[in-house]
Amino acid sequence: MTANPYRGRFAPSPTGPLHFGSLVTALASFLEARIRSGTWLVRIEDLDPLREPADAADRILHSLQVHQLISDEPIRFQSRRHAAYHAAIASLISQHKAYRCRCSRKQLLAHGGRHPDHCRTAHLSDSGTPCAIRFALEDERSEWQDELLGPQHQWVRPELDDPVLLRKEGFFAYQLAVVVDDIDQGITDVVRGSDLLGMTAQQQQLFRALGHQPPRWLHIPVILNAAGQKLSKQNQAPALDDTTPAANLTDALQALGQQPPAELRSCTPAEILAWAVRHWRRDAIPRHPHQAPGCLTDRQHN
Repeated sequence: MTANPYRGRFAPSPTGPLHFGSLVTALASFLEARIRSGTWLVRIEDLDPLREPADAADRILHSLQVHQLISDEPIRFQSRRHAAYHAAIASLISQHKAYRCRCSRKQLLAHGGRHPDHCRTAHLSDSGTPCAIRFALEDERSEWQDELLGPQHQWVRPELDDPVLLRKEGFFAYQLAVVVDDIDQGITDVVRGSDLLGMTAQQQQLFRALGHQPPRWLHIPVILNAAGQKLSKQNQAPALDDTTPAANLTDALQALGQQPPAELRSCTPAEILAWAVRHWRRDAIPRHPHQAPGCLTDRQHN
């Protein structure tokens, strides 16, 4: 039986401009797709308008374009996918694999994660009262083979770990939307930061509950700032300097353990990516978080 053609994706949240850590992830996912003659997609996970500056998505897409990381298919925006997410939730509720939950975060903390209203078994109807929708996890020791980190396993605890699919405020949660769109776009392989590793077991159950096999996973190490924190928008990571794409890509390849030659810094982004495809070595990617290059950190703060 022939395996499905490789389909990967990069899916940033537009809560700010692209930073170096995001570029490293985008580059790794792009190269994994290219060396397999696969398809690489870009998806904007614009699920929370309260946290998204109006120009953030455009700035992210501009940065990707400048670095020649261009989606093979039209860009997908999750804000235009609400009907698909509602349909997935309705299907899960009808199978008793999702449930309405009225419990507040404070109530759950006070009861050690248990639901004082017994939401999982109460099968609450849609009465119009604001409530969250949660996925009903099964008790499981989840196992899978990470393409970089090797054999993985996680215990999944029903009720205590049940993730939110739809928040009380009406916003869809990442856990739901990412799985629904990975299924719809036929994603076979996910390359993402190791900070998301802990969500994998829950997402695998959600894939199966929606009638699909999970993709293959490859979790790369996160990039740290000078204080040892994950380089992220929440930690005020500086935006990429889009006027220096060659230096940015070369630094990203270095962070991925690819040892790019110094002369690449004077090449065009297209030439750098062509070199990277020819020389890509997955086994050279570091297994542990590491700091961004000092020269890059200094350059982008100036």
